[in-house]
Amino acid sequence: MRKIVLFLILVACNIIAQAQQKAGNPVFPGWYADPEGTVFNKTFWIYPTYSAPYDQQVFLDAFSSPDLINWTKHERILDTAAVKWAKRAMWAPAIVEKSGKYYLFFGANDIQSNEELGGIGVAVSDKPGGPFKDYLGKPLVDKFYNGAQPIDQFVFKDKDGQYYLIYGGWRHCNIAKLNNDFTGFITFEDGTIFKEITPEGYVEGPFMFIRDGKYYFMWSEGGWTGPDYSVAYAVADSPFGPFQRVGKILQQDPKIATGAGHHSVIQIPDKDRYYIVYHRRPLTETDRNARVTCIERMYFDKKGFIKPVKITNEGVKKYLMR
Repeated sequence: MRKIVLFLILVACNIIAQAQQKAGNPVFPGWYADPEGTVFNKTFWIYPTYSAPYDQQVFLDAFSSPDLINWTKHERILDTAAVKWAKRAMWAPAIVEKSGKYYLFFGANDIQSNEELGGIGVAVSDKPGGPFKDYLGKPLVDKFYNGAQPIDQFVFKDKDGQYYLIYGGWRHCNIAKLNNDFTGFITFEDGTIFKEITPEGYVEGPFMFIRDGKYYFMWSEGGWTGPDYSVAYAVADSPFGPFQRVGKILQQDPKIATGAGHHSVIQIPDKDRYYIVYHRRPLTETDRNARVTCIERMYFDKKGFIKPVKITNEGVKKYLMR
């Protein structure tokens, strides 16, 4: 009897230890930035930028995990060999699943004018881990509309099932209505395709989600190479705003890391449980490309405002989706 009791105690202790296990930040090794976090088939996925000099950014990796603790690397899910018009600076992937296909939106070439080839592209695969192939054979967005550099794309699915592309660098953010097969856009009633929704303080890295019927619009502020990089947000009743800036919710902690920004948000399906996935620069590093991917829990107060996120070295606890 005593042996059985001891065995049960050991089992219980092991279960508690596993439940209290934390991922640690960064969540996986290597220089990675601009992470898009999501859930496919009860598995966590992160799609980041490979953080390196622009001419070395010629591929994208992905990472998957069943529990936020153990991550599997999926190498080169997309590279410039599969996208003939992309040469460098493959940035900030965004991904959605639609009708059994996975659509990966990405920026490439860091174009500085309408005369250059590049912008926002789309790749497609039958699996979230790729391999992905170029979907259009050309960029989806290749011009500067409303002053927005065509980078930092995010695909937002509204309550009615409509998908929108939200994107933009150079302190301008646009929203556009994607057509059914993601080959182009649907013109708005006023005859425009790209509507500007830039809030105060916006620099780049847009992200949007719905909670309790409200549209939360988030973005990055400051300079991505410096310690002031951070995330702020606004709330509105529509994906078109108007968005009144509320304030910062993610920024550096000089005791932990600097340059905490360019994030995404993971909501556990059908639960009011949220994680913020972001990059930051370790205190030991000064190179602008020395960025790592981290995860923290994200909480709301009783009024629905996002509580400031405390960045940590411990990260988040193990979580398995049932």
